[in-house]
Amino acid sequence: MDLQELIRTRRTHKAFAPAPVDRGTLDELFELARWAPNHELTNPWRFRVLGPRALAALKEAAGPESAAKLDRAPTLVAASAALGGSDPVTDEEDLAAAACATYIVLLGAHERGLGGYWRTPAVLRTPEGRAACGIPEGEHVLGLIHLGEARGEKAPPERAPLETVRTYLE
Repeated sequence: MDLQELIRTRRTHKAFAPAPVDRGTLDELFELARWAPNHELTNPWRFRVLGPRALAALKEAAGPESAAKLDRAPTLVAASAALGGSDPVTDEEDLAAAACATYIVLLGAHERGLGGYWRTPAVLRTPEGRAACGIPEGEHVLGLIHLGEARGEKAPPERAPLETVRTYLE
């Protein structure tokens, strides 16, 4: 698949086969993410693959009503940005770079035939949720990446017309 097709056909999936994504594939995705644009080469992105104990702790922190959504995918990755805190401009740039790296993980997963889902559940904004994912203070939580073999096809959603998102200034 070429880049344009990858971008236009990637979808959010919420139903997955039960097999987890293997460590080798995950490492390939994180290796790709390392090439995200990053102004000062601070490499702020952090990816933590949640194992059974971490997932159980996250589900407990989320509570019974929200825990079910954490079981959607066989592989969960907590994405965050390690921010220095001494320069607000660098922190803003690093947050954008980490978001780009997270999107690269999703595109790379799609290229490999996997489905993905980037979500920001409320539990990640709690001390218990952050602790379950191993995210220390000073890191900005970007969300959870749900990964696995997607079940079902999804039609492309409507997008805003180009004229609403682009302006040429003279």
